[in-house]
Order: sequence, then structure tokens, then C-alpha cells
Amino acid sequence: MRRAASAIGTAAADRGRLQWLNEAGDLIGTTLDLGRTAQELADFAVPRMADGAAVDLLDSVLRGGEGDRVAGAGVPLTRAMAVAVIDRLRHLEPDPVGELTSAPTPTYVHQCLTTRRPVLVSRIAPDQYESIAPTARAARLMRDAGVHSYMAVPLVARGVLLGAADFVRAGGRASFTPTDLALAWELASKAAVYIDNARLYGRERETVVTLQRALLPRTAPSTPGLRVASDYRPAVDPGGVGGDWFDVVPLPSGRTALVVGDVMGHGLAAAATMGRLRSVARTLLGLDIAPERVLARLDLAARDLEEDQVATCLCAVYDPAERTFRLASAGHLPPLLIDAAGEAAFVDVPAGAPLGAGVIPYDPAITRVPERGRLMLYTDGLVKSREQDIGTRLDRLREAVRGPQPDLSESCALPGVRIDGGSDRRFDDAVVLVAESRAFTEGELFVRPLPPDGSAAGEARRLVRAQLEDWSLPHLVDVTELVVSELVGNALRYGGGPNQLRLVRHDRLCVEVSDTGPDLPQIQHAPLSAEGGRGLQLINMLCRRWGSCRTPAGKVVWAEQDIAGPATM
Repeated sequence: MRRAASAIGTAAADRGRLQWLNEAGDLIGTTLDLGRTAQELADFAVPRMADGAAVDLLDSVLRGGEGDRVAGAGVPLTRAMAVAVIDRLRHLEPDPVGELTSAPTPTYVHQCLTTRRPVLVSRIAPDQYESIAPTARAARLMRDAGVHSYMAVPLVARGVLLGAADFVRAGGRASFTPTDLALAWELASKAAVYIDNARLYGRERETVVTLQRALLPRTAPSTPGLRVASDYRPAVDPGGVGGDWFDVVPLPSGRTALVVGDVMGHGLAAAATMGRLRSVARTLLGLDIAPERVLARLDLAARDLEEDQVATCLCAVYDPAERTFRLASAGHLPPLLIDAAGEAAFVDVPAGAPLGAGVIPYDPAITRVPERGRLMLYTDGLVKSREQDIGTRLDRLREAVRGPQPDLSESCALPGVRIDGGSDRRFDDAVVLVAESRAFTEGELFVRPLPPDGSAAGEARRLVRAQLEDWSLPHLVDVTELVVSELVGNALRYGGGPNQLRLVRHDRLCVEVSDTGPDLPQIQHAPLSAEGGRGLQLINMLCRRWGSCRTPAGKVVWAEQDIAGPATM
């Protein structure tokens, strides 16, 4: 009978321990955050198994390393990650959380780390407190508080040492037994797997964020008539880091292209796709292609990717002379237009299908921006929520940006925080791009109509000569007169006559002539006997670059020169 009763008691105890460990699996490792997981281990142990618990992790693990695979290689550098105690032991002084462990002499934790074996001190002798506490003062406080029993267990997962956890009991509570030590070791082994998962996920997240930031532009280029500020924020949730991107591309005639996109997915694959799409978009925009045509070409590029991923994208081109944005959207959220008084409204842009879906074409929209008005482009990570629908979140965003506008560099960082009342609960990464229009300063823009007949070339040369003299650029007069003569001549021959002459002075001098012809000019190979056909060849030799683009009314042909004057001896 006694043996049967003993067997029944042992079985009941085993079931209790198994249930306890199963409960630990539900309460530890609820996130993929190292600090949170370590704290969950300490909180679970106190007061269920101990009156106090501390968790230390290897500093190399916290820095993205793997941990230690070789036992007995010396005491690794560790950092305190979590502490939990009952109220009666609150005055004890363990190593502060987040700080390197500071014990000056070898401790039982050091022994546990080097041997990878648990340590049990069922009854602490007076001379053993200093082998447990980090300082002599902490040792006295432990002794005075009645701490009488101690054990330490290593945190090992997949053969890799990650850290150690130690536990104490005090007062009238029974001392630790070998059974308690075995149970603590099982608990530590289970928690170590969760900690290792968090380590691996954190390392992957850091890799993705590093790649993401490397693929995004570091600074916004200087553009006439427009000030631009941007911000990229990785997700607070480690699983949310993915493929959000933006770009700012200066275009001829002082225009600027803005792009914001979001690859649907997360991780390295999304970040790599983002980099490829951004490169294609930047190349297309450099060719001065209209936003809706850029999206159509991007859709083809996205369908060619092996990853078979889709992305949303919003593309806008700003013309400072007209103070207008030409926009096209591939399934992206609408931009916000904020006037100088702080009133905000969403711009109605036809939302086409996401890139890679194969549903084209895309329809453009044109909106005029008031002076000192702002256009805010963003990705859905700024507004997404698990508790509210997207319409409600967009309304909250609009209300958040209303009112007096902060400095442009600060406006990008504020909307997401304002939406949630000061908190940042994003589970997806977010991009914010804010562009503020400004009036051209005197000497940046010159626009004049040209007659549609043979007198246009002479009129264009006269206007160029007078304006460059006014801008104190006499060294550019000869070349610019030749360039404008060729551009106007081509407009007369092939474009139905010129419409407008535009000079833009910013970092460079840009000369632009528009006409109604649909055909874009190309450099021709003229034979030696030909009397003409070398105009564009001369422009190509004399200017820094030149190009053309189609417009709703025809086309524009432009050429750029460096402004720097001739070197003086």
C-alpha cells in the first residue's frame, strides 16, 4: 500500500510539473523581443518557484552575435536583462537591467556559464553570499533579508550558450532541492529556445532594416521651387519590416519627381524587391517620362520579378512654374494637400491596380498647390491599425496634420505619433515624404511665349541674351544662343512651331522650348556631304546634358549647362 501511495504521489507530482511547464510555454516567448522574453522568464518564476530571479544574457547575443558554442572558453561578458522579486526583497541590489554584470570575483553564475551545468546551493553559508551577489553591499543586503537558498541554470538552445538565470528563496520558504533544480533547468531550456528565436529574428530584422536604409536615398536633392523632407521608420513590431521606399528625383526645367511605394510583404525578399523597383522607377523618371507611363512600365517590371510580388506606388511630378503636381497611383493611399493656413484635404487621384497585377493603364490627376502649401505622401504603415478601419485612420491622419505647420524637417516625424495620441504602435514600417512649394526667387525662372513663325529664332536669341546679361552670366550667352536657335529651328521644322521659351537658373542653367509636335528628336548620323542634321550633335557636345519629353499638348526639348564661369588665371 505504501509503495502504491508513493507511486500515486509521484505521478501526481509529475503531472503538476508538466502542467507547470506547459503554462510556462503560454506565458514566456509571447513576443520576439529579447528583453521582453527574458523578463517573462523572471516574472513566471516569481513567486511560483522562487522569491527572486534574475536573467543575464551574453553581450555578444545582444549585439547580434550567435552566442558561445565552446564550453570552458572563459567567462563570457554578460548583461543583466531581467529581474523579478517579491515585495519583501525589493531593496536588494542586483545588477541594474541593461548594464554589464559587474561582479569583481568569480560567482556561481560564472561557474554556470563556463561549465554549462546548473549550480545548487540548498543552504547558503555566510561566506557564500559574495559568490552570489554582484557587490559586497548587495551580499550584506541578501544576508540581512534572510535569503537562504540559491540555484543557477544556463540558458542553452541548439547547443549555443545564450546566458544564465539564477533564483533565490528567503524567509520561511523551503530550500531548493535537486528536484527544484531539475525543474528550473527544464524551464530554462524551454525559455532559451524562445530567447534564441528572438535573437535570430532580431538579427534578421536588423539585416532587413540595414538593407532597407541602404537602398533609400540619404538626402533629398536641392530642387527649385520645392523643399522636401522625408522620414523612414521601421516597424515597432519586428515582423513588420519590409519593402517601403521613397525617392526624390530632380528633373529638367526645375521640375521634381516624388515617388512613394510599398511592396506587399515583409523581410529580405520584400526589401530586395523594393530596391529593384526603386532602381527601375528612378531610371524611368530620369528619362522624363510622365507619372502614369512610369507606373505602366513599373507594372511590367514587377511582373518580371521572380518573387511574384506586388506593390503599391504613388508617383508625382512637380512643375514649379505652374505650381502643379501631376500624379498617378498604383493602388496607393491618396496624398494629403495642406495649405499655408493648415487646412488639409486628400487629393483625388484615380487609384489604379497595384504594380505586378497586370491591370493598366493608369490615369493621371493634376492638382495645383498654393504657395507654401504642402503635399504629404506616405505608406500605409503610418495609418494601419488592428482596431480601426482604414477610413477612420485616414480621417485621424487628416485631423492630425491640420493646424499650424511645424518646421518641414519635423513634420515627417509627427503624424504617426499624433494619430495615436503620443504612442507609436505601428506594426508595419512607414515612409513619410513632405514637399512644400515655395515661390521662385528673383533670378530663378524666366518664361516667355514665342511667335509660331520664322521670327521665333531671332526673338528667342534676343530674350536669352537680355536675360543672361541680367543674371550676370555673360560667359553663357554665345553657347545658349546657339542652343536656343537649334531648339527653335527643330520646333519650326518638326513641331508645328514653338510655343514657349523657359529658362531656369538653379544649380545649372536649363533652356527649354515647347511645341505641339508628337515626335521626340533624336541625334542623326549626318554624312560629311550633308549641309544640316548636326544641330543636336552640337547641343550634345556643348551642353552637360539634353533631352525631351512628351506633354499633354505636345513635347518639350531642353538642354542644361553648368553655370560655373571660365577659370581665371
